Amino acid sequence: MAHGTIGRAVVIGAGQMGNGIAHTLALASIPVTMVDVSEDALSRGRTTISNNLDRQVKKAAITQDVRDAALSRINTSVDVSAAANADIVIEAASENAALKFDLFKRLDSIAPESAILASNTSSISITEIAAKTRRPTQVIGMHFMNPVPVMKLVEVIRGLATSDATTATVIDLAKHLGKTPVEVNDFPGFVSNRVLMPMINEAVYCLMEGVGTPEAIDTVMQLGMNHPMGPLALADLIGLDTCVSILDVLQDGLGDPKYRACPLLRKYVAAGWLGRKTKRGFYQYD
Repeated sequence: MAHGTIGRAVVIGAGQMGNGIAHTLALASIPVTMVDVSEDALSRGRTTISNNLDRQVKKAAITQDVRDAALSRINTSVDVSAAANADIVIEAASENAALKFDLFKRLDSIAPESAILASNTSSISITEIAAKTRRPTQVIGMHFMNPVPVMKLVEVIRGLATSDATTATVIDLAKHLGKTPVEVNDFPGFVSNRVLMPMINEAVYCLMEGVGTPEAIDTVMQLGMNHPMGPLALADLIGLDTCVSILDVLQDGLGDPKYRACPLLRKYVAAGWLGRKTKRGFYQYD
């Protein structure tokens, strides 16, 4: 097989990232089971995949047959034991260390001995996640970017114990999915968020100090720095609560006050203004 030993995949989480990863695997002819705690979350995830595939058909990126075949490769389950016959499990649950540690302990006892356990975490230590299992050489970070079907990058994060073989298999898989894998080592925030989050945080300070409106700040970064989206609009897309948790991980892990979340960012989170998902963040969404 072109993509090494990956015949069956399981994705834990049917949210924004999880359904995007399942969509991408299914389009690459890999049967996938999407696991979440509720049937409701699974049916929402499946609807999103179906709508996104329809959009690809409309744009003539794929044919109707390809769409139907991809959809038929996606199964759903509310039970983690679906991982019992997986070659790879990709965890895309919420960005909460305790939750991930518990999940990996359980997955380790369920998944076949040869299976790779990957995490789509954007900031939590792969080394620490791996230490919760008896297979640390087969634990790796596979950090997809949002929206997964569109974005080309996969940050491949090696924990302290991750083997060369595991890394090679995951790099091959990412390429088979049409992505560009970039290998990085396990430090807080990896490369993507270690560079991105201070930029977003600084943009929030500019807003808090009245340097410019959200529109002004974002336009400067879009037109002046050639970013496709301004940092405040991007924060709204990521979720302001997620931005705060990643900044906290950076500050705790690196011990540097420069990663301290801007008070205005914390205030928005306290108000429940989390960005697009709550229809209000730095911008309002209808």
